Amino acid sequence: MLVIVGYLVVLFSVFGGFALAGGHLGALIQPIELLMIGGAALGSFFVGNNGKSIKATLKALPTVLRGSRHTKKLYLELMSLLLDILTRARKEGLISIEGDIDTPRESPLFMKYPAILADHHMIEFITDYLRLMVGGNMDAFQIETLMDTEIDTHHYEGEVPVHCVARIGDGLPAFGIVAAVMGVVHTMSSVGLPPAELGILIANALVGTFIGILMAYGFVSPLSGLLEQKLHESTKMFQCVKVTLLASLNGYPPTLAVEFGRKVLYSTERPTFNELEEHIKLAKAKIS
Repeated sequence: MLVIVGYLVVLFSVFGGFALAGGHLGALIQPIELLMIGGAALGSFFVGNNGKSIKATLKALPTVLRGSRHTKKLYLELMSLLLDILTRARKEGLISIEGDIDTPRESPLFMKYPAILADHHMIEFITDYLRLMVGGNMDAFQIETLMDTEIDTHHYEGEVPVHCVARIGDGLPAFGIVAAVMGVVHTMSSVGLPPAELGILIANALVGTFIGILMAYGFVSPLSGLLEQKLHESTKMFQCVKVTLLASLNGYPPTLAVEFGRKVLYSTERPTFNELEEHIKLAKAKIS
């Protein structure tokens, strides 16, 4: 929703200001210029990226219209799930959670937290490292190194759409200049026309530069920044799980291990200690 509001503000400010200054909005309507600039940008996108990058970008773009899913409520669910898992493992042994991590979608333990269960990557991350902990063949340092490598890979994959969109934004002003030059060429080839008509052709040519710059800095480039912010938020969630599991692996009790994970979160979404404790109490009350 904020993206749409921002676009409306951009359009109102630019075109509204132009109209208030006495400009004629009809002069800015140049579908041929849009075709040239938009088509060139789209073509360069396909040329400069492989199929995997194109697919990742097209999949990521619709997410910019949705608000962030990484809210305090989601983190409360995540930490409650981790606390439940670690508490059972501490009381009954790691082997007691083996069935839950093998089939998490059928596990009553995971099914209590549908928002986490809906995130395939997060469930896979949690269960994979719990499985390594159950195996008992790796120490905390080895698991931490493996976690860092996987988180870096996740972050690298998430940066692909960011870079693709940023490159499109960087190229749009140049494509606007190309469209403007084509307009000037057309104008110069029509030099025998009356001055009034030549003026219209020159104005139409200059609109290409305007459209390219406006599309770049008012519409496309901001999307790369938003995608990057969403990527950082998703990475922070993995880091929360990492710190919690490593704290447990190093011998800390479940409540303290979850507290380690809570401290990793951004302050804007991080629940307080009392909020987390109250959420856990409410969850236990519903079960009983």
